[in-house]
Amino acid sequence: MPAEIEGKVPSLRTFPMPADSNANGDIFGGWILSHMDLAGAARAYDYVGGRVVTVGIEAMKFHKPVFIGDEISFYTEIARVGRTSVTVKIDSWCRRRDTRNYVKVTEGLYTFVAIGDDRQPVEIRKS
Repeated sequence: MPAEIEGKVPSLRTFPMPADSNANGDIFGGWILSHMDLAGAARAYDYVGGRVVTVGIEAMKFHKPVFIGDEISFYTEIARVGRTSVTVKIDSWCRRRDTRNYVKVTEGLYTFVAIGDDRQPVEIRKS
């Protein structure tokens, strides 16, 4: 898999550690969800040009497990833009430690709301 996927931005790349796994060596789903949230928030922040908060996960699918030592990358694209919200599609791919092959492991839709200094929703300015 190339470093970039058409229309998507590589927003985060990391390696899960033993503390992120269960007794069988599978990485906890919550660890993956939190990293997807970070990647999506980074993309939403860049798009909005300011603070955002996560308000929902509209869809989430786990395709394959992630293991200790796999390199996992989170790719993002803007799926929808509302008056104060932006929905980001996030695809997670991992490069297996043993084979070096890439495999899609998760995908989801996360929605973020732009907020001001008072932590209230603000309108997203169209560029």
